[in-house]
Amino acid sequence: MDTQAMHIANGIINGPVSAIFLVVAVAGLALCVAKAKTDLDDRLAPMAGLVAAFIFAVQMLNFQVLPGVSGHLLGGTLAVILVGPWVGALCVATVLIVQCLLFADGGLTAIGLNITNMALIGTAAAYLLVAALLRILPRNPGGLGATAFIASVVGVVVASMGFVLEYALGGTTELSIGAIAGTMAGVHVLIGIGEGLIAATTVVTVARVRPDLVYALRHFRAAKTEAVPA
Repeated sequence: MDTQAMHIANGIINGPVSAIFLVVAVAGLALCVAKAKTDLDDRLAPMAGLVAAFIFAVQMLNFQVLPGVSGHLLGGTLAVILVGPWVGALCVATVLIVQCLLFADGGLTAIGLNITNMALIGTAAAYLLVAALLRILPRNPGGLGATAFIASVVGVVVASMGFVLEYALGGTTELSIGAIAGTMAGVHVLIGIGEGLIAATTVVTVARVRPDLVYALRHFRAAKTEAVPA
C-alpha cells in the first residue's frame, strides 16, 4: 500500500465502490461542464486558470492522516467565491486529474473517489454556505472574509466525511469507522482553519482591488446592501 501519496491511494476502497464513485464523479463533472457554459466569459476564463494554479500549489502541502490517506488544503471555497460553483468544481477536478496522472498523487483507481469528495462534495457544501452567509453578512471585506473562513472550515470537513462514507461502503483495512471518522474530522477541522485564513485573505484582497472579479459578489443576492469598496 502506498502511504505517501496525496489524497486516497489505490486499494484503500475496494473496486466496486471505487467504480460507483467514478460514475458519480463523471456525471457530476458533466453537469458542471453544462452549467459552466453560461458562466464562462472573458472575465471568468482567465480567473479560472489562476484559481486552478493556486489550488494546485496549495494542495502540494499535505499531511498524513491515515495509512494511504493524506489531508491537505482543498481550495474549493476559494474557487466558489471567485469563479462560482460549476467552474470552481471543474478547477478542483482538473487539479486532481493532473496530480494523479503526472505526479502519482492519489491512486488512479481512486480518482472518482477523490473527485467526488473534493471537487463535488466539498465545493457543493462551500457553495451552499457561501450563498447563505452572503444573504446575512454585510457585503464588505469583513463579511466576505468571514464567509470565506466559515465556508472553508465546513467545506473541508464535509469533504473528509465523504471518505468516511466511502470507507464504510468498501474499506479494505481493519480500522474502525468510528476511529476513521474521529481522526478525519479532527485533522480536517485544523486544516480547514488554515485554509480559511488563506481563502479569507485572498478573497478580501481581490475584492478590495477588483470586486468585479469576485463571482460571489456579482451573483449572490444579499439581504443587506453594503458594497465592497474598491
